[in-house]
Amino acid sequence: MSWVLAALASALFAGATAILAKCGIRRTDSDVATAVRTLVVLAFSWVMAAVAVGDVGAELVAVSARSYVFLGLSGLATGASWICYFAALSEGDVNKVVPIDKSSTALAALLAIVLFGETSHLAVKLVGTAVILAGTFLMVERRSEERVPEGEPGARRWVWLAALSAVFAALTSVLAKVGVEGVNSSLATAVRTCVVAVMAWAIVVARGKLPLARAIDRGELGFLAASGVATGASWLFYYYAVQSGQVSVVVQIDKLSILVSVAFARLAFGERLSRPAAVGLALIVAGTLAMTVWS
Repeated sequence: MSWVLAALASALFAGATAILAKCGIRRTDSDVATAVRTLVVLAFSWVMAAVAVGDVGAELVAVSARSYVFLGLSGLATGASWICYFAALSEGDVNKVVPIDKSSTALAALLAIVLFGETSHLAVKLVGTAVILAGTFLMVERRSEERVPEGEPGARRWVWLAALSAVFAALTSVLAKVGVEGVNSSLATAVRTCVVAVMAWAIVVARGKLPLARAIDRGELGFLAASGVATGASWLFYYYAVQSGQVSVVVQIDKLSILVSVAFARLAFGERLSRPAAVGLALIVAGTLAMTVWS
């Protein structure tokens, strides 16, 4: 099953993305960082589309209006998810933001069951979804000594931002499933990225942050560029898997990137997991593997 291997590769690159991005937004505004990363992904995705398709112009003409609409909507959802995600990363720990974002698997799986009729082993998928949500709660819940006093700036703002990121990410998967029907997955990724790039830079301009883009620290710019490359690679593998396999399974495998993120967060930022958080991580992995093996 080549789509399973593609989903695993997507998870590896997605896990690296979060860490590289965190390194690139220590002093850089999150909206600006998102826009800069998008340019890297845009270039990466079109190069890969050219390699995979050959005659890009002819393929673009052959894409149906319906596919363009859904790829555009998927791109808008992706842009919104990125903006919320990197804003949350700039305020919260990787080990807490990433699990909330990855809870998009639960919503995506439920939407795939309802919209695409992916009801094989339905009981396993529902139980697995419940286990993933329980694990997410354990990873995010703070111990008493970690709590931020209510009223302090950003006390829980990152939680809501991460939750919005998860909602938009789930919509991205479902919309992309429709949009990539009959379209080369690399070309679909490139088309979607155009929408994301326009949206990201429009927000930077609208919020008057364009001058900040000219003053990005070179070191952080390097991390943002590397994060963009990792994202591009993750997308290519992910949308190939979505096109070839079951959405409800692909999104679960892809979200195993949380293991990569947690490991690197420990090495790069010294973020330790509490016992409840470790149990939560184990539940997320167990639920994900169950939904993958018995799909």
